[in-house]
Amino acid sequence: MSTAQPSAQAENTPPLVAHSVIAALLGKLSIDVTAEALSEAAKVSLAANSTNPVERLNGLFQQLQLRGVNATIMRWHRFDQSRLPALILLDDEWQLIEHDAQEQLTVRDGQGTVRPIAAEQLSVNPLIWVRVPKARPELSLFSTTDNIAAKLVLGEIFKKRRWLADVLIATVIINILAVATSLFAMQVYDRVVPTLAYATLWTLVAGMAIVIALDWTLKTVRARILDSVAHSADKNISQSVFDHVMHLQLDSRPRSLGTLAAQISGLDSVRQFFTSGVIFALVDMPFALMFVGFIAVIGGPIAWVYLLLLPVAALLGFITQRRLRGLMKRQLIRSNERQGLLVDAIQGTETIRTSNSTWRFAQLWREVTTTLLRYNIQQKAISNFATVTTGTLSSSAYILALVVGVGQIASGNLTMGALIACSILGGRVIAPIAQSVQFLTQWENVSSSLQMVNQVLLLERERKPDQTLLIPDQAPAEVRVERLRFCYPESPIKQLEIDQLNFKAGDRVALVGAIGCGKSTLLKVLAGLYRPTEGRIQLGQADLWETDPAVIANHVGYLPQSVHLFKGTLRSNLLLAGAASDSQLLAVMQQLDIDTIVNNSPKGLDHEIYEGGDGLSGGQKQLVGLARVALAQPTIWLLDEPTASLDNETERKVLDAIEASLRPNDILVLSTHRPLLANRLAKRIIHMEAGRIAADGPAEQVLQGLMGRKRRGQQTPQGANNAL
Repeated sequence: MSTAQPSAQAENTPPLVAHSVIAALLGKLSIDVTAEALSEAAKVSLAANSTNPVERLNGLFQQLQLRGVNATIMRWHRFDQSRLPALILLDDEWQLIEHDAQEQLTVRDGQGTVRPIAAEQLSVNPLIWVRVPKARPELSLFSTTDNIAAKLVLGEIFKKRRWLADVLIATVIINILAVATSLFAMQVYDRVVPTLAYATLWTLVAGMAIVIALDWTLKTVRARILDSVAHSADKNISQSVFDHVMHLQLDSRPRSLGTLAAQISGLDSVRQFFTSGVIFALVDMPFALMFVGFIAVIGGPIAWVYLLLLPVAALLGFITQRRLRGLMKRQLIRSNERQGLLVDAIQGTETIRTSNSTWRFAQLWREVTTTLLRYNIQQKAISNFATVTTGTLSSSAYILALVVGVGQIASGNLTMGALIACSILGGRVIAPIAQSVQFLTQWENVSSSLQMVNQVLLLERERKPDQTLLIPDQAPAEVRVERLRFCYPESPIKQLEIDQLNFKAGDRVALVGAIGCGKSTLLKVLAGLYRPTEGRIQLGQADLWETDPAVIANHVGYLPQSVHLFKGTLRSNLLLAGAASDSQLLAVMQQLDIDTIVNNSPKGLDHEIYEGGDGLSGGQKQLVGLARVALAQPTIWLLDEPTASLDNETERKVLDAIEASLRPNDILVLSTHRPLLANRLAKRIIHMEAGRIAADGPAEQVLQGLMGRKRRGQQTPQGANNAL
């Protein structure tokens, strides 16, 4: 049996990936590529003379025009096996590795030979993982049945349907009253003008005054009804989306805050579309046929002019919608990218200026803006084409109606007044058609917005909406971790892999290890911010993810490595939950030396804080974050680098404050990159390497082991991984 360890040659000069192995991998990934296309693309990829197999594969994917398909290399021991299939280096050859029907690992070489292999044999082997983008279902015209965002919007708008009946009745009456205008014109030209019958004229005018007043009243009431519905729907929809975003699993949330904000703001255009004149247009469309019928009664053959116009206008709208579909989607994606770039640049202005990279971000902004302008010009060109063409059809219909009408007058089948009445009614036929073309154009923007918002609403929440959660009435006396594994979504790298870990009441534990070893991730998982990919965490007897978040927040206090402050005052940032007395607030402020900030500000506790915490230094923000935890008086303290930004004197005060605030049965778990400092608070130290526990024991014993290893110059597995 061949060894699973890579050879020295493989480490220095990685071999090529056989075509048969690539073809098998693409087949497993459901990517259809012919052998001829693969062979031609491989020739171009090899011409680049790259010795890096990942670069060759990515070049191959580019030649095959496989968008979003990318290869990356990593070590097997950090790989999430649920992401298989992949390529692994065995016996100086890249082989396909996957799970068979019995969930056993198998490898396939270039000759097609398949054999089983044990995971223990692959601990240090290089592995190439190919990421394939998830296919997103297309949202076709008016197809909203599978779109959560559309259901949310339509559900709120039509939750109370009484308004819809009122609007429909008003619209029906308005359209019927529109016939009165054409009849008025016909009577004036046929009866009043030839005989100058002023009495008849004033009678007709009085009737039209009533009609006009009723029409104005109905349109005003209809508009107010829609405004009221829009206001109520907007409030409920925005609140629902905000609550959803606030309860998202943080590890599944999009990394670009600008894109996320743009996706959420897309609801505005959707809500405006459904609560605007689209209701009127949909209701007016059937009346276009009614008006054609009136024209047929009054003008006979003139009705054929407008009847033939309807399919032409419908075809125009269909063509416009098809041309805008892909364009609006690309424009919206690019617009979100620009929003993300703007937020990123504003937040990092200091770094951009000090690194003299303003030109780079200006260039990125110019490129994105240029692309958006090009899309905008194309969109306007299509929209203008539809608008101008609709206007041309309207003018053509009017002219043709007059031509046909003159012929009917010459034949004695039509009067002058009837022709004018038909012209007026013809405008009521064309107006809904023109509006429909415009709404078809707007729908493409709304459709793209619905898809973007739907992507946010599809993200998993920290708890299922219909889940019955536990609410224990006793504080947890221990924290147990069993078979824990954590990976970020769409990532194959295992950030944490812990079989067993326990914290009991009164424990004082420090997490130490190199940067990126998993300390912060473990704290976030323990705090319930990240959901484990596998395994479970128990607070006392209850599973963490079956417990109500309010209970967790009551017992668990978490200090992130980077403390975020919100726009407001120092007081509002200290008392985010508003659950501390003034005496407690003053005591904690004095222990953490926050009263110095108050004394140095003329506004005291009303010292202004701006977005992101501008107004305080990094160390002061860390003190405020620690004060929040202390004021909450949790049972379980999870502190991520609590003294990283502090000077020695302030650090000493913070350690004293933590010791003074801890109760005998409280559990303290803190991470630090300074093991000697950990010895001050911790009785137990956990040394982490590559997401695993390398050592766990009494503080002095673990520290002695670490210092001894450092003196001997032994390289840890984490260091070996970094060296790769």
